Amino acid sequence: MKKPNPFKLLVVAACFCLPLLASAQAKKPLPNWQNLDLKTDGMFGIGTEKAYTELLKDKKHTTVLVAVIDGGVDINHEDLKKIIWVNPKEIEGNKADDDGNGYADDLHGWNFIGSVEKGDVHYDNLELTRILRRDMSKYKYANTKTLSPDELVKYHEYQKMDEVLNTKLKEAQESSSGMLNFTLRLNELVKNIGKANPTMKDFEGYNPQNEVETRLRKVIMENWTTGDFNTFMEDEIYGGLKHYREVMDYHLNLDFDSRDTVGDNYANINEHFYGNNDVAGPDADHGSHVSGIIGAVRDNNLGIKGVANDVVIMSVRTVPNGDERDKDVANAIRYAAANGARVINMSFGKDYSWNKAAVDEAVKFAMSKDVLLVHAAGNDSKDNDVKVSYPNRVYEDKSGTAAGWIEIGASGFKDDDNLAASFSNYGKTTVDVFAPGVKILSTTPGSTYKEHDGTSMAAPVVTGLAALIRSYYPALTAVQVKEIIMKSVTKVDHKVVIKTEKSTKKVPFAEICQSGGIVNAYEALKLAATY
Repeated sequence: MKKPNPFKLLVVAACFCLPLLASAQAKKPLPNWQNLDLKTDGMFGIGTEKAYTELLKDKKHTTVLVAVIDGGVDINHEDLKKIIWVNPKEIEGNKADDDGNGYADDLHGWNFIGSVEKGDVHYDNLELTRILRRDMSKYKYANTKTLSPDELVKYHEYQKMDEVLNTKLKEAQESSSGMLNFTLRLNELVKNIGKANPTMKDFEGYNPQNEVETRLRKVIMENWTTGDFNTFMEDEIYGGLKHYREVMDYHLNLDFDSRDTVGDNYANINEHFYGNNDVAGPDADHGSHVSGIIGAVRDNNLGIKGVANDVVIMSVRTVPNGDERDKDVANAIRYAAANGARVINMSFGKDYSWNKAAVDEAVKFAMSKDVLLVHAAGNDSKDNDVKVSYPNRVYEDKSGTAAGWIEIGASGFKDDDNLAASFSNYGKTTVDVFAPGVKILSTTPGSTYKEHDGTSMAAPVVTGLAALIRSYYPALTAVQVKEIIMKSVTKVDHKVVIKTEKSTKKVPFAEICQSGGIVNAYEALKLAATY
């Protein structure tokens, strides 16, 4: 599931529940900070620009195909259109499968959550909701005295999941109410300022009339970093209200099921050929942002600079507004690997799995094709060593783990106690490295640019780095690229703050990921040259 910007979940607590909070590292970073260097620029980026200047000048490189399994990509964006993959064996618009891969007119990728007849899925449930709906008739009102021991275990699992859903629903209702209260108070503050679209100077010059206004003013000033105030309101505040409404209406609604839009036989996990060629879909914000971080054109004097300078992006639309489905994820990985992707970015995840075995088989297929899978660790401030997230690299059949899988946490731009982003998941054994994921400016639909936070942004930084390494050193295997990335990190030798279930604590950085550091493009490319 593509999680919202953590700020949307912050404002209610900040103003009406807890002492004043602001997202860690609220100060505005330098432009392109994720590609800058800590020693040279004072920003804890990955040293991409330094690598281009000192290591890669005049070196030969080859184009690397990167698949973005996400919610869709705006293939006409001014900073992306030159790097969008064009299937060389497919003839545009003839409605035929020219290359014989099973997908007609897959010119730029494929969409596994839509159909030619009914269009595209926009919203879907959480996996939690789908599993409960599947098992409801058997376990909701079951007579426990008639159940076998195995069925009794499943019954208790069902009851626990039902409790989780009801808790989530209550939290969404309370958060929606809090957001509405926040919005009304903020509108009153704006009215008192006396301008319909106030500037930052207007907020700075305003004298708050009470404690609530003081809190409101501080939260706005620390979190509004780009665009005018009305745009900020639309994206962050009204966007937050919309998010909670979507959670209640779609994500947690047992009566809502969007799968008939796809028209496949959902029970047939071996069915591969369904969907359509709409690789953007109804909301390409997340996938476009991810794609720009990876490879937005660096030398066109437009927008931003991607990490990699010679990639093409294949869009494989798989993630709705809700949880992705295992069948679609498995098919997306297979499609990308079979059609030449060398690196796959997967900025999505969920708490439950319908059919992990199907995803595992697809991952094994990708491993056989020497593909590197880059996956975001998640934005729930949790320890993935303790609470499992899906998908993951551990095979359910106990046959081992995916060697070419790298798990990414999110870091900030200041080398301080808050270096690990407050929202980022972590794990001493389950998370491999951290990468920039706070206030990342990138491409959004309609040739626009916005800042987003998340491990969803950190993963494509590493995807871009992996593609960069494979571009300049194409003989390296996926496992070698992962090894290089992990061995070349900038080690963090101080403690950082992480969230636990009940509070926060400071721990050594080596306790929250295997490598103990932040990815470093400069050092990675130096190391790659020795292989």
